Amino acid sequence: MKRNPHIGSDFDEFLKEEGILDAVQAVAVKRVLAHQLEQGMKAKQLTKTAMARRMGTTRAQLDRLLDPDNPSATLATLVKAANAVGKRVKISLVNA
Repeated sequence: MKRNPHIGSDFDEFLKEEGILDAVQAVAVKRVLAHQLEQGMKAKQLTKTAMARRMGTTRAQLDRLLDPDNPSATLATLVKAANAVGKRVKISLVNA
C-alpha cells in the first residue's frame, strides 16, 4: 500500500509544496476585498458608474478591482475604493 505524502500535513503546506501558496492567498484576499467593496457600494446605493466617478477612475478599472479572480490591484486603488464607500483600508502582517 502506497502512503499518501500529504496525510498529516496542513493545507498551507500542501499548497506550498505545489508552488501555489502565494497565488492562492492573493486570490483569497482579493475575493474578500471585492466582496467588501460590493457590500459597501450596495449600502451606499452606488452604481459602478457612480463608484468609478467617486474614485476618479474608469468603469473598466473598477470592474478589474471588483473581479474576485483578478488578484492585481494597487494599494492606491484600494484606498480610493474604500474611501468612496466611506471605509478605510487596514493592512496587517501576521506570523505564518
